[in-house]
Amino acid sequence: MKFLDDLRNLDRHNVGGWPKSIKLFFTGLVFAVVLLAGWYFQISSQQDDLTNAESQEDRLKVEFSQKQAKSANLEALEQQLADMQDMLRTLLRQLPSKTEMPELLIDISQTALAAGIENELFQPGPETPKDFYAEKPITLRMVGTYHQFGTFISGVASLPRVVILTLHDVSLSPKDAGKDGKGSSSGLLVLQGTVKTYRYLDDDETAKNAKPVKGKKK
Repeated sequence: MKFLDDLRNLDRHNVGGWPKSIKLFFTGLVFAVVLLAGWYFQISSQQDDLTNAESQEDRLKVEFSQKQAKSANLEALEQQLADMQDMLRTLLRQLPSKTEMPELLIDISQTALAAGIENELFQPGPETPKDFYAEKPITLRMVGTYHQFGTFISGVASLPRVVILTLHDVSLSPKDAGKDGKGSSSGLLVLQGTVKTYRYLDDDETAKNAKPVKGKKK
């Protein structure tokens, strides 16, 4: 073919003398290379952006579906929350009230005495109000046997009102322990430390202790 013969006989030092067909061929080739380079550097990066956008679209669709499901169940969740709050109030009202607390402390002390425990120290401290309840610490030092302490705990659990006692920094050690750390043959134990008991706050106390909303004008 004439085109192939012209291509074989090209004079690289005389580009201007090349046949017109050869010039058109190389012009088209250069144009194709330029287009390919432009696609690689421009269109390729745009394809990466498109891929990222499609990935983000899928993620947003999943997020939207999850939020839509929560929104559809919002009324049921609000009702469930209201039911749980009512249940919490009911449970809290099983705790002693403000007027019942002094009598409760006497009952706890009398229960210890009835079990044969010696109250060397039974000193209630000031209350600390919380969101829905108040806690009252009691500093104590009691002396008794293992079985007497068991009877005392059983007696507290049998009181008419629900009584919750939590132990804080409480230690149980043999009375009159010698240098070897062993107690006397009497079998007496010393329980000392702080316990806390709890009562519920009435509506007025709860409103009084409620934290003010930030930014709300008085």
